[in-house]
Amino acid sequence: QVQLVESGGGLVQAGGSLRLSCASSERSFDTYNMGWFRQAPGKEREFVGGISASGVWTYGTDSVKGRFTISRDKNTVYLQMNSLKSEDTAIYYCAAGPGVWRFWGQGTQVTVSS
Repeated sequence: QVQLVESGGGLVQAGGSLRLSCASSERSFDTYNMGWFRQAPGKEREFVGGISASGVWTYGTDSVKGRFTISRDKNTVYLQMNSLKSEDTAIYYCAAGPGVWRFWGQGTQVTVSS
């Protein structure tokens, strides 16, 4: 079982920035593809973007293009969120998997005030 721990969420004003982290002590963490998801109240979980084990990342939704970036190091994956909007308010989750998203973190709340 791979344990993932998200951090970095909080309350921020519109236009501000936050950086979320997802850390793991799993020895083979750097071999996993990693993804960021979010779920807003009353909405389905949405794929924000992902990064492969080799460091290639991609957006999952056009709504974050040019504002969010994903990076990783040996034990942590990051979601840098700039120019935040009220519609970015959600619980953000990281996930890991070789193929399917097999392991999930507990989520971290991001609230953007307008």
